[in-house]
Amino acid sequence: MAKKALITGITGQDGSYLSEFLLKKGYEVHGIIRRVALEDPDHRLWRVRHILDKINLHFASLESYPSIFKVVENVQPDECYHLAGQSFVSYSFEDEFSTINTNINGTHFVLSAIKEKAPNCKFYFAASSEMFGKVQEVPQTEKTPFHPRSSYGISKVAGFDFTRNYREAYDLFGCNGILFNHESPRRGFEFVTRKITSSVAKIKLGMAKELRLGNLEAKRDWGFAGDYVEAMWLMLQQKKADDYVISTGETHSVREFVELAFSHVGLNWQDFVKVDERFFRPSEVQLLIGNCDKAKKVLGWAPKVTFKELVTMMVEADLEINKKRQ
Repeated sequence: MAKKALITGITGQDGSYLSEFLLKKGYEVHGIIRRVALEDPDHRLWRVRHILDKINLHFASLESYPSIFKVVENVQPDECYHLAGQSFVSYSFEDEFSTINTNINGTHFVLSAIKEKAPNCKFYFAASSEMFGKVQEVPQTEKTPFHPRSSYGISKVAGFDFTRNYREAYDLFGCNGILFNHESPRRGFEFVTRKITSSVAKIKLGMAKELRLGNLEAKRDWGFAGDYVEAMWLMLQQKKADDYVISTGETHSVREFVELAFSHVGLNWQDFVKVDERFFRPSEVQLLIGNCDKAKKVLGWAPKVTFKELVTMMVEADLEINKKRQ
Protein backbone atom coordinates (compact mmCIF):
# COMPACT_ATOMS: atom_id res chain seq x y z
CA MET A 1 0.00 0.00 0.00
CA ALA A 2 1.28 3.47 -0.89
CA LYS A 3 2.49 5.73 1.90
CA LYS A 4 0.30 8.77 2.52
CA ALA A 5 1.85 12.23 2.86
CA LEU A 6 -0.01 15.32 4.04
CA ILE A 7 1.48 18.68 3.02
CA THR A 8 0.44 22.03 4.44
CA GLY A 9 1.45 24.81 2.06
CA ILE A 10 1.21 22.43 -0.90
CA THR A 11 0.60 25.31 -3.34
CA GLY A 12 3.81 27.11 -2.38
CA GLN A 13 7.28 26.79 -3.87
CA ASP A 14 8.44 23.98 -1.57
CA GLY A 15 5.05 22.26 -1.51
CA SER A 16 4.97 21.95 -5.29
CA TYR A 17 8.50 20.53 -5.57
CA LEU A 18 7.88 18.19 -2.63
CA SER A 19 4.62 16.95 -4.22
CA GLU A 20 6.45 16.09 -7.45
CA PHE A 21 9.22 14.36 -5.51
CA LEU A 22 6.80 12.25 -3.42
CA LEU A 23 4.65 11.32 -6.42
CA LYS A 24 7.79 9.94 -8.12
CA LYS A 25 8.41 7.90 -4.95
CA GLY A 26 4.94 6.38 -5.26
CA TYR A 27 3.26 8.31 -2.43
CA GLU A 28 -0.40 9.18 -2.18
CA VAL A 29 -0.12 12.94 -1.80
CA HIS A 30 -2.64 15.04 0.15
CA GLY A 31 -2.49 18.79 0.59
CA ILE A 32 -4.29 21.42 2.63
CA ILE A 33 -5.56 24.52 0.84
CA ARG A 34 -7.85 27.38 1.79
CA ARG A 35 -11.23 27.68 0.06
CA VAL A 36 -10.16 31.06 -1.32
CA ALA A 37 -7.68 29.22 -3.54
CA LEU A 38 -10.51 27.93 -5.71
CA GLU A 39 -11.85 31.45 -6.18
CA ASP A 40 -8.59 32.42 -7.87
CA PRO A 41 -7.00 29.16 -9.09
CA ASP A 42 -4.84 30.81 -11.77
CA HIS A 43 -3.06 32.82 -9.10
CA ARG A 44 -3.14 30.44 -6.14
CA LEU A 45 -2.75 27.02 -7.75
CA TRP A 46 -0.30 27.80 -10.59
CA ARG A 47 2.60 25.86 -9.09
CA VAL A 48 0.61 22.61 -8.84
CA ARG A 49 -1.63 23.01 -11.90
CA HIS A 50 0.27 20.32 -13.82
CA ILE A 51 -0.27 17.72 -11.06
CA LEU A 52 -3.79 18.59 -9.88
CA ASP A 53 -5.13 15.28 -11.18
CA LYS A 54 -2.51 13.36 -9.16
CA ILE A 55 -2.90 15.02 -5.72
CA ASN A 56 -5.75 15.14 -3.22
CA LEU A 57 -6.67 18.59 -1.89
CA HIS A 58 -8.53 19.27 1.37
CA PHE A 59 -10.02 22.53 2.59
CA ALA A 60 -8.74 23.75 5.96
CA SER A 61 -7.24 26.82 7.60
CA LEU A 62 -4.20 27.07 9.85
CA GLU A 63 -6.29 29.42 11.97
CA SER A 64 -8.94 26.73 12.63
CA TYR A 65 -8.04 23.77 14.82
CA PRO A 66 -11.29 21.84 14.03
CA SER A 67 -10.58 22.03 10.27
CA ILE A 68 -6.98 20.78 10.68
CA PHE A 69 -8.15 18.07 13.11
CA LYS A 70 -10.74 16.82 10.61
CA VAL A 71 -8.25 16.56 7.72
CA VAL A 72 -5.70 14.64 9.82
CA GLU A 73 -8.46 12.33 11.08
CA ASN A 74 -9.72 11.64 7.54
CA VAL A 75 -6.36 11.29 5.76
CA GLN A 76 -4.47 9.31 8.45
CA PRO A 77 -1.09 10.34 7.00
CA ASP A 78 2.14 8.37 7.43
CA GLU A 79 4.14 11.58 7.00
CA CYS A 80 3.19 15.22 7.45
CA TYR A 81 5.21 18.10 6.03
CA HIS A 82 4.24 21.37 7.67
CA LEU A 83 5.41 24.01 5.18
CA ALA A 84 2.54 26.51 5.37
CA GLY A 85 2.77 29.87 7.05
CA GLN A 86 3.35 33.55 6.44
CA SER A 87 6.86 33.28 5.02
CA PHE A 88 7.69 36.71 3.62
CA VAL A 89 10.00 38.31 6.19
CA SER A 90 9.47 41.95 5.18
CA TYR A 91 5.69 41.53 5.45
CA SER A 92 6.11 40.17 8.98
CA PHE A 93 7.23 43.67 10.04
CA GLU A 94 4.04 45.17 8.61
CA ASP A 95 1.67 42.62 10.14
CA GLU A 96 3.32 41.02 13.15
CA PHE A 97 0.01 39.81 14.60
CA SER A 98 -1.15 37.66 11.69
CA THR A 99 2.39 36.29 11.21
CA ILE A 100 2.58 35.21 14.86
CA ASN A 101 -1.00 33.86 14.93
CA THR A 102 -0.77 31.86 11.71
CA ASN A 103 2.73 30.50 12.18
CA ILE A 104 2.64 29.64 15.88
CA ASN A 105 -0.97 28.52 16.29
CA GLY A 106 -0.95 26.73 12.93
CA THR A 107 2.05 24.63 13.94
CA HIS A 108 0.51 23.87 17.33
CA PHE A 109 -2.79 22.84 15.70
CA VAL A 110 -1.11 20.44 13.26
CA LEU A 111 1.05 18.86 15.97
CA SER A 112 -1.89 18.46 18.33
CA ALA A 113 -4.11 16.91 15.63
CA ILE A 114 -1.37 14.41 14.74
CA LYS A 115 -0.83 13.51 18.40
CA GLU A 116 -4.57 12.88 18.85
CA LYS A 117 -5.50 11.24 15.54
CA ALA A 118 -2.34 9.93 13.81
CA PRO A 119 0.28 9.40 16.56
CA ASN A 120 2.51 7.23 14.34
CA CYS A 121 2.71 9.91 11.65
CA LYS A 122 6.20 11.36 11.13
CA PHE A 123 6.21 15.15 11.25
CA TYR A 124 8.45 17.67 9.49
CA PHE A 125 8.53 21.34 10.51
CA ALA A 126 9.88 23.96 8.11
CA ALA A 127 12.17 25.88 10.43
CA SER A 128 14.30 28.72 9.05
CA SER A 129 17.75 30.28 9.06
CA GLU A 130 15.95 33.51 10.04
CA MET A 131 15.82 32.02 13.56
CA PHE A 132 19.56 32.73 13.86
CA GLY A 133 18.99 36.43 13.07
CA LYS A 134 21.74 38.37 14.79
CA VAL A 135 24.13 35.49 14.39
CA GLN A 136 26.14 34.27 17.36
CA GLU A 137 28.66 32.34 15.24
CA VAL A 138 29.62 31.84 11.58
CA PRO A 139 28.76 29.45 10.02
CA GLN A 140 25.57 28.44 11.83
CA THR A 141 25.01 24.83 12.96
CA GLU A 142 22.23 22.94 14.77
CA LYS A 143 23.78 24.13 18.06
CA THR A 144 24.04 27.85 17.25
CA PRO A 145 21.82 29.92 19.63
CA PHE A 146 18.82 31.66 18.09
CA HIS A 147 18.50 35.46 18.06
CA PRO A 148 15.63 36.20 15.64
CA ARG A 149 15.29 39.73 14.23
CA SER A 150 11.70 39.62 12.94
CA SER A 151 8.32 38.32 14.06
CA TYR A 152 8.71 35.72 11.29
CA GLY A 153 11.96 34.50 12.87
CA ILE A 154 10.36 34.54 16.33
CA SER A 155 7.38 32.51 15.09
CA LYS A 156 9.73 29.93 13.56
CA VAL A 157 11.65 29.58 16.84
CA ALA A 158 8.33 28.86 18.57
CA GLY A 159 7.47 26.23 15.94
CA PHE A 160 10.92 24.68 16.35
CA ASP A 161 10.41 24.47 20.12
CA PHE A 162 6.88 23.08 19.73
CA THR A 163 8.19 20.32 17.46
CA ARG A 164 11.04 19.44 19.78
CA ASN A 165 8.68 19.49 22.77
CA TYR A 166 6.21 17.09 21.12
CA ARG A 167 9.16 14.83 20.31
CA GLU A 168 10.41 14.81 23.88
CA ALA A 169 7.10 14.93 25.77
CA TYR A 170 4.88 12.71 23.61
CA ASP A 171 7.43 10.62 21.69
CA LEU A 172 6.16 12.03 18.40
CA PHE A 173 8.55 11.57 15.46
CA GLY A 174 9.14 15.28 14.81
CA CYS A 175 12.01 16.78 12.80
CA ASN A 176 13.02 20.41 12.32
CA GLY A 177 14.61 21.33 9.02
CA ILE A 178 16.55 24.57 9.52
CA LEU A 179 16.54 25.54 5.87
CA PHE A 180 18.62 28.42 4.62
CA ASN A 181 17.31 30.53 1.72
CA HIS A 182 16.21 28.32 -1.16
CA GLU A 183 14.98 29.73 -4.44
CA SER A 184 13.63 28.61 -7.81
CA PRO A 185 11.61 29.81 -10.80
CA ARG A 186 8.56 29.12 -8.59
CA ARG A 187 9.58 31.66 -5.95
CA GLY A 188 7.00 34.35 -5.18
CA PHE A 189 7.56 37.71 -6.89
CA GLU A 190 7.73 39.52 -3.53
CA PHE A 191 11.03 37.79 -2.63
CA VAL A 192 14.18 39.68 -3.58
CA THR A 193 15.63 36.88 -5.74
CA ARG A 194 12.53 36.59 -7.94
CA LYS A 195 12.12 40.36 -7.98
CA ILE A 196 15.65 40.57 -9.40
CA THR A 197 15.33 37.83 -12.05
CA SER A 198 11.87 38.98 -13.13
CA SER A 199 13.06 42.60 -13.47
CA VAL A 200 16.20 41.55 -15.35
CA ALA A 201 14.04 39.68 -17.86
CA LYS A 202 11.69 42.65 -18.27
CA ILE A 203 14.57 45.12 -18.69
CA LYS A 204 16.24 42.87 -21.27
CA LEU A 205 12.97 42.61 -23.21
CA GLY A 206 12.34 46.37 -23.03
CA MET A 207 9.37 45.99 -20.67
CA ALA A 208 10.97 47.86 -17.73
CA LYS A 209 13.69 50.45 -17.22
CA GLU A 210 14.94 50.08 -13.65
CA LEU A 211 15.10 47.85 -10.60
CA ARG A 212 14.72 49.29 -7.08
CA LEU A 213 16.28 47.32 -4.22
CA GLY A 214 17.12 47.73 -0.55
CA ASN A 215 20.30 46.51 1.14
CA LEU A 216 22.69 45.20 -1.52
CA GLU A 217 25.24 44.13 1.08
CA ALA A 218 23.00 41.60 2.90
CA LYS A 219 24.50 38.13 2.49
CA ARG A 220 22.60 34.87 2.25
CA ASP A 221 23.25 31.17 1.76
CA TRP A 222 21.15 30.50 -1.37
CA GLY A 223 20.28 27.02 -2.64
CA PHE A 224 17.77 25.43 -5.01
CA ALA A 225 14.36 24.52 -3.55
CA GLY A 226 14.22 21.31 -5.61
CA ASP A 227 17.35 20.05 -3.81
CA TYR A 228 16.05 21.03 -0.37
CA VAL A 229 12.76 19.09 -0.51
CA GLU A 230 14.75 15.88 -0.84
CA ALA A 231 16.41 16.70 2.50
CA MET A 232 12.95 17.06 4.10
CA TRP A 233 12.01 13.58 2.92
CA LEU A 234 15.33 12.06 4.03
CA MET A 235 14.80 13.37 7.59
CA LEU A 236 11.57 11.39 7.89
CA GLN A 237 13.19 8.18 6.60
CA GLN A 238 15.62 7.99 9.53
CA LYS A 239 15.14 5.70 12.55
CA LYS A 240 15.49 8.62 14.95
CA ALA A 241 13.89 12.07 14.72
CA ASP A 242 16.36 14.96 14.82
CA ASP A 243 17.02 18.52 13.66
CA TYR A 244 19.17 19.45 10.67
CA VAL A 245 20.65 22.54 9.03
CA ILE A 246 20.11 22.43 5.26
CA SER A 247 22.30 24.85 3.33
CA THR A 248 25.02 25.17 0.68
CA GLY A 249 27.76 26.42 3.00
CA GLU A 250 28.40 29.35 0.64
CA THR A 251 27.36 32.95 1.12
CA HIS A 252 26.65 35.55 -1.55
CA SER A 253 25.51 39.15 -1.32
CA VAL A 254 22.40 40.58 -2.97
CA ARG A 255 24.85 42.61 -5.08
CA GLU A 256 26.46 39.39 -6.39
CA PHE A 257 23.04 37.96 -7.24
CA VAL A 258 22.18 41.15 -9.14
CA GLU A 259 25.52 41.23 -10.97
CA LEU A 260 25.21 37.60 -12.08
CA ALA A 261 21.59 38.00 -13.23
CA PHE A 262 22.30 41.09 -15.35
CA SER A 263 25.54 39.72 -16.80
CA HIS A 264 23.68 36.58 -17.94
CA VAL A 265 21.64 38.74 -20.32
CA GLY A 266 24.63 40.90 -21.31
CA LEU A 267 23.76 44.01 -19.28
CA ASN A 268 25.63 46.10 -16.69
CA TRP A 269 23.57 46.09 -13.47
CA GLN A 270 24.81 49.55 -12.45
CA ASP A 271 22.93 51.08 -15.37
CA PHE A 272 19.57 49.89 -14.04
CA VAL A 273 19.66 49.32 -10.25
CA LYS A 274 18.59 52.04 -7.80
CA VAL A 275 18.96 51.61 -4.04
CA ASP A 276 15.69 52.56 -2.34
CA GLU A 277 15.59 52.95 1.45
CA ARG A 278 11.93 51.91 1.51
CA PHE A 279 13.11 48.34 0.98
CA PHE A 280 15.45 48.23 3.97
CA ARG A 281 14.30 46.13 6.93
CA PRO A 282 13.91 47.80 10.37
CA SER A 283 16.40 45.24 11.76
CA GLU A 284 18.57 43.59 9.15
CA VAL A 285 20.15 40.15 9.25
CA GLN A 286 23.51 40.76 7.61
CA LEU A 287 25.19 37.37 7.27
CA LEU A 288 23.60 33.93 7.10
CA ILE A 289 25.69 30.90 6.15
CA GLY A 290 24.93 27.35 7.18
CA ASN A 291 27.09 24.37 8.07
CA CYS A 292 25.24 21.29 6.76
CA ASP A 293 27.87 18.71 7.73
CA LYS A 294 25.38 16.83 9.91
CA ALA A 295 22.92 16.48 7.02
CA LYS A 296 25.73 15.27 4.74
CA LYS A 297 26.91 12.72 7.29
CA VAL A 298 23.58 11.39 8.63
CA LEU A 299 21.22 11.89 5.68
CA GLY A 300 23.74 11.53 2.87
CA TRP A 301 22.37 14.78 1.46
CA ALA A 302 24.26 17.49 -0.42
CA PRO A 303 23.10 20.37 -2.65
CA LYS A 304 23.44 19.72 -6.38
CA VAL A 305 22.61 23.07 -8.03
CA THR A 306 25.31 25.77 -7.76
CA PHE A 307 24.65 29.46 -7.06
CA LYS A 308 25.43 30.41 -10.67
CA GLU A 309 23.19 27.64 -12.03
CA LEU A 310 20.37 28.79 -9.75
CA VAL A 311 20.54 32.43 -10.88
CA THR A 312 20.77 31.38 -14.54
CA MET A 313 17.81 28.99 -14.19
CA MET A 314 15.65 31.72 -12.66
CA VAL A 315 16.57 34.37 -15.24
CA GLU A 316 15.92 31.95 -18.13
CA ALA A 317 12.52 30.99 -16.70
CA ASP A 318 11.52 34.65 -16.31
CA LEU A 319 12.66 35.44 -19.86
CA GLU A 320 10.34 32.67 -21.13
CA ILE A 321 7.40 33.90 -19.04
CA ASN A 322 7.80 37.52 -20.16
CA LYS A 323 8.34 36.68 -23.84
CA LYS A 324 4.84 35.15 -23.80
CA ARG A 325 3.43 38.37 -22.36
CA GLN A 326 4.94 40.66 -24.99
